[in-house]
Amino acid sequence: MTATETEQQGAPGTGRLVKGPGMLLVWLYGVMSVGAVSRSIYQIATEFDRAPLAYSLSAVAAVVYAFITYTLVRGGETARRAALVCCAAELVGVLTVGTWTLVEPSAFPDATVWSDYGYGYIFIPVLLPLSGIWWLRRSRAAV
Repeated sequence: MTATETEQQGAPGTGRLVKGPGMLLVWLYGVMSVGAVSRSIYQIATEFDRAPLAYSLSAVAAVVYAFITYTLVRGGETARRAALVCCAAELVGVLTVGTWTLVEPSAFPDATVWSDYGYGYIFIPVLLPLSGIWWLRRSRAAV
């Protein structure tokens, strides 16, 4: 039996990640995906020349959010590990862009999703990967 077949059959250690706090994470990542995708598509299509770096970074955030949402819904150990890596990368991105926007605001004529650590999104962009890492590590420990 392959690893994929084992995951699909719900063998021990391959449970769904969408239970308890995982359901809230999927919902929040889904909302952030829709928001970031909509924002970046509109900004890139209408005013890309105004702030190409900011709008490109918002598109990157959108892809990260969508991928994490997908992996959480998919479930299984492989998806859990992929989501964990993406949450860690997302946290690095939020901290890097957040610090960059504070240190060199002139580099960002318009805000990104991760500007000022997600201030425009009630700091959800910095809290979400921390919560995701916590849940994904906890879900593994429960196995």
